[in-house]
Amino acid sequence: MIALLVLFALAVALFLHPYVTYPLSLRFVRWLQGPMPLAIVGPKPTSFAIVCCAYNERKDIQQKIENLLAAQARLPNCEILVHSDGSTDGTNEILRSYRDRITVSIAEARGGKSAGMNRLLSMTDAEIVIFTDANVMIDIDRIPRVGEYFQDPAVGCATGRLVYINKASSQTAMIGTMYRSFEENIKRLETDTGTIVYTDGTLFAIRRMLFKPVPPDITDDFHTALTILCAGYRNVGADNLIAYEQAASVQRDEVRRRIRIGCRVFNCHRLFWSKLRRLNALTLYKYVSHKLIRWFSGYILLAAAAIGAVIAAMAFGQLGLLIYAIALVGCYFAATTFAIPIMSPLCEAVIHTMATAYGVLLSLRGERFQTWTVASSSRK
Repeated sequence: MIALLVLFALAVALFLHPYVTYPLSLRFVRWLQGPMPLAIVGPKPTSFAIVCCAYNERKDIQQKIENLLAAQARLPNCEILVHSDGSTDGTNEILRSYRDRITVSIAEARGGKSAGMNRLLSMTDAEIVIFTDANVMIDIDRIPRVGEYFQDPAVGCATGRLVYINKASSQTAMIGTMYRSFEENIKRLETDTGTIVYTDGTLFAIRRMLFKPVPPDITDDFHTALTILCAGYRNVGADNLIAYEQAASVQRDEVRRRIRIGCRVFNCHRLFWSKLRRLNALTLYKYVSHKLIRWFSGYILLAAAAIGAVIAAMAFGQLGLLIYAIALVGCYFAATTFAIPIMSPLCEAVIHTMATAYGVLLSLRGERFQTWTVASSSRK
């Protein structure tokens, strides 16, 4: 029984580590060594490119292009390149109307975002490339300072800050907003202690010379971040790169998104793991804590539940096991049926965690998500 209790405690501690002990440990490291500031000693970048892939974004694409043009006006020697991945809803026609001001790439058949980004990067030799998603708006007032990050010769990637604008629209959107706020705090801690171990695909910037073509079934942002990390450069949080986005407000959309992302990022992990293992101890610790453990959190949670069932059966017999099972099932149905403070948001967070774990399983089974489907609840 003692051994089971210890295993149960270890499973719970491991599940909570990315959210509790990991950020606390980064605060301790920051206190111990002090924050790591940028070393702005190099020249300012002289050319920029903003790249974006779109699929069936007719509702948002015109506003997006106007936003990019406004950002272009604030950056010296900046070009805009937009790829349409086999859109069929009128997106292509809107893009063609801007051909006199932006570079437009249109694929007749779908190839996926990674293939589209590869194509766009082959069309520019700008010193700094800014990646952005079709459904997010860039804060144009701050973007002129993006070049400052790359005046530090050690910086290879600057990851933007994402702000959700529809927290009150649903419980799913609220959970997404809370999660995003937590991620931004982790991003600051990782930057202060060296490097971030991923990038946010909604908005980030890199040195063009560090880009490597991305396999079509691998998520482009994570692949690019790990390529730069393994090349020995820093990835830093960029408060002057801000993206505003509408979070998915329907649980079904968010679950599908997390399954797809879970599969694609774990495919990327499998591709890079042999290189990641050779990173310095602190960076590897960040990667395992921030990413690897989270991807398996669903299975850790299942293991804890199973151990709890065995403990209940051993302590109270079949009746104890039955009560344990009824309590779990009852809590789930109550939390998903009624808006119960704390319980309902926690239940939704667990559902998201299990969706990611299922995506990892699909990756291990050889599944691929080369293309993506627009989540209607994250659009206007």
